[in-house]
Amino acid sequence: MIDQDDYLTYAGALLSDECSLLQSRVFCTRWNGKSKGKRTVDAIDDKEYIGNLITLLKEGISFVKNNSQKSWKIQGANRVEYIDYPEDAVREALVNALIHRDYNIVGSEIHIDIYDDRMEIVSPGGMYDGKNIQEVDFNRIASIRRNPILADIFNRLDFMERRGSGLKRIIEAFEDEKLVEFYSNQSNFFVVMRRQTFNNEPQGAIYER
Repeated sequence: MIDQDDYLTYAGALLSDECSLLQSRVFCTRWNGKSKGKRTVDAIDDKEYIGNLITLLKEGISFVKNNSQKSWKIQGANRVEYIDYPEDAVREALVNALIHRDYNIVGSEIHIDIYDDRMEIVSPGGMYDGKNIQEVDFNRIASIRRNPILADIFNRLDFMERRGSGLKRIIEAFEDEKLVEFYSNQSNFFVVMRRQTFNNEPQGAIYER
């Protein structure tokens, strides 16, 4: 967490209460429609978060919750809920973005963009081994960590495992695995989650935001 001169390392700074690394920010936008427009006109909600990684994780999850629709109905003594994006998938995708991104890219940040039909989480830096995720079998991806100290801390806090199983857990959180897509290049890693719709969703369901 500190170097031989007692200065904070990147890992120490990213986990400190007052993180000063601008490239650690998370930009969150709820767009009005299915594509980006002018932020001042077409953004329903727009937030910019800075702080330590735990704060960024909590704020990112909260933003998605606040900008997602949830319907529900009462079946007997039970309340059945329908949600746009499973919370487990959102948390796992954001953890992966925070832990595996490239913090050496100055002037970059994580973006969470929510549209009417999907959500995209974009993190700086492609896969650590230089491959593109869409060209490999992610069920057989070895656990190679760009930021091993951050991964170790998050593992100790039970925010993640270090087994290379994060992408698989994102897919398993959805009822239809085709709703999730991963894409990467040398510059960025993309997680695209399509908004869930349910054929048995009741007419006249009560919606919350």
